[in-house]
Amino acid sequence: MPIDPALTQSDYQVRFDWGLAGLRRLAPAHVVVVVQTLGLTAHALSAVENTAGLDVSLDDDEAAALARAAYETGAHVVAGSLRNAAAVAAHVLDVQRSRAERTSISVIAAGDTDEAGLRFAVEDLLGAGAIVAALGDLGIDHASPDAAVAGEGFRALGGAVRHLLTASGGGRALAADGRREAVLAAAARDAASVVPVLRDGVFIAA
Repeated sequence: MPIDPALTQSDYQVRFDWGLAGLRRLAPAHVVVVVQTLGLTAHALSAVENTAGLDVSLDDDEAAALARAAYETGAHVVAGSLRNAAAVAAHVLDVQRSRAERTSISVIAAGDTDEAGLRFAVEDLLGAGAIVAALGDLGIDHASPDAAVAGEGFRALGGAVRHLLTASGGGRALAADGRREAVLAAAARDAASVVPVLRDGVFIAA
């Protein structure tokens, strides 16, 4: 089915959508930021912070498939979340400076997928909003309505991030599995200064 041009957000520099369908719906972007706050992004950050890489080339997880699909478009693909939002924004600004021209950015919240389809995970909405807000702080603020709502929603709720993540469905599920510390780590805004960049199926430090 052809994509309605009205849904591509092509008039805007900063765009936002959900999942693989959202990536395909948006106009092609120079940079794609994949956000899965309690999943892929957390694993990628942990790997690069420990001077390792995260291989997603054979991973059948939906977020890994999303990252690979974004890479196949020719985009510069990074993993972002609450934990490294400011670092991601600074990295995107560096990419724009190196290109010496306006650079389009698609922020894609991975969400969670089960037999019912895509779940709009609040932790990923917050992570995406944090990145949109951080981009705006650096002057990259020509955001689509979708991105603007995510960014301003984060600004309004930023003081409650720790509570919102621990109380979210994804956070509660991880806590019940004995991984509450992982949730608290993911809620630590801008605690990480590294940016995982996808290269040939592996997330490495930028």
